[in-house]
Amino acid sequence: MSNTNTFARPYAKAAFEYAATASKEDAWSTMLSFSATAVEQAEVVKQLGKPELSKEGKVEFLLQLCKDNTDDEFANFLHQLGENNRLGLLPAISEQFSEYKAEKNRTLEVEVESAFELSAEQLQTLAAALSKRLDRTVKPKAIVNSALIGGLHIRAGDLVIDGSIRGKLNKLAEALKS
Repeated sequence: MSNTNTFARPYAKAAFEYAATASKEDAWSTMLSFSATAVEQAEVVKQLGKPELSKEGKVEFLLQLCKDNTDDEFANFLHQLGENNRLGLLPAISEQFSEYKAEKNRTLEVEVESAFELSAEQLQTLAAALSKRLDRTVKPKAIVNSALIGGLHIRAGDLVIDGSIRGKLNKLAEALKS
């Protein structure tokens, strides 16, 4: 996994720098996401893994799949990836590209786990408080997890806030063990 991220990083950075310069960040994000999803499909993996298919043939196959969702610059990017046998890195490149984009836009996707479904108003209030604390625009993603019993478990990048009853019970159990 770390090797994948290490190999993907220069491509993601180059793609982001190009897209930012050309003011095409959203378009490139969409194209990367689409092509990354394509290369993860079982049939596509099987086709791209055929040894009799040349590097150029693999790129052309992928471009055929994505023909309505790519432009000439992105096609050149795919050719570069194919030439270096890096088409399999597209999911990691897409993920890192999204991180670069979020950093530039100062946005952060936050997972909010709760035992029960939160209302839109509750999510909005929580997002406003987190935005103020993290100094970023927060996009909450609500997840219902009945195992929490009650409270919230918030994951924002490296920051984890465990205000769940399950978390408090686990801390109490640890304190009693020591």
